[in-house]
Amino acid sequence: MHSTFARAAFGVLLASAAFVAPVQAQEKITACLVTKTEINPFFVKMKEGASAKAAELGIELLTFAGKQDGDADTQIAAIESCIASGAKGILLTPNDSSALVPIITKAREAGLLTIALDTPLDPASAADATFATDNFKAGEFVGKWAAGKLGDAAKDAKIALLNLNAQEITVDYMRNQGFLSGFGIDIKNPTDIGDEDDPRIIGNAVTNANEEGGRTGMESLLQIDPEINLVYTINEPTAAGAYEAIKAAGREKDVTIVSVDGGCPGVQNIKEGVIGATSMQFPLLMASMGIEAIKAFADSGKKPEPTPGLDFFNTGVELITHQPVDGLPSITADEGLKKCWG
Repeated sequence: MHSTFARAAFGVLLASAAFVAPVQAQEKITACLVTKTEINPFFVKMKEGASAKAAELGIELLTFAGKQDGDADTQIAAIESCIASGAKGILLTPNDSSALVPIITKAREAGLLTIALDTPLDPASAADATFATDNFKAGEFVGKWAAGKLGDAAKDAKIALLNLNAQEITVDYMRNQGFLSGFGIDIKNPTDIGDEDDPRIIGNAVTNANEEGGRTGMESLLQIDPEINLVYTINEPTAAGAYEAIKAAGREKDVTIVSVDGGCPGVQNIKEGVIGATSMQFPLLMASMGIEAIKAFADSGKKPEPTPGLDFFNTGVELITHQPVDGLPSITADEGLKKCWG
């Protein structure tokens, strides 16, 4: 009697267990980061920010990079891999603002959240969102600073412009045109580099945003006019190369260099007098916020919103200089070293 009851009870337990819904493991979220290069310090910091936030949120992060600035083909292949991997979202710094649009469109159609970091696509609406510095304002800050520093001598300035590459992607023309506008030059078409007719502009050179390119670009422009006294550079590695060419020509005390990025080596160059002023960006913040946005999208389908009045989310910019100009807010290099590339 007892054994019959036990067998019956055990049968009831088995039957009950059959109706208990299995516990499902939480789906693993995968995200991709596709940067312009692996070696530029800006993108190294961006990868650091994305990796740290992904680890914090339990996200698997796949990282890719172009072989060099301008290499869109490698980025296109990377995005194809991201789509095939089942990733929930892609963070991208495009090497070509227009050429990446079709593959980003394909990613969106496949259900991935697509976010441009630092460099907007063209059009910006091709991505779901953009987290970036206001690159025009970043250029404008250093242009206004240069005009204020030169004072009356600004009307006779001899300006060299060291840009990114021949593609003239969004971040390139925004910074270049912002600088010229801030300096008080009529920029004509704000999406075109080099259509200005101001006689103070000696010339433009492409540099691939690296030190070697900055040096050779500066050398070529000094051959056109050895009395150049103001140099705009797309970023601080370019500025460092330009300075070497200027120093080799014996003119380091006569030339003012301005730049954009705000990396710690660049801020140190402000302190040492190599660069006069730079506009600080926050790539670590861009990347970490991008990972947070992918997590929110995976959890709820919610997409990030732009800053009111803009078509992108503004991650901020600060002017760094040891020579403040009246009416233009700035912080010193010592202050900048405490927050560079946060």
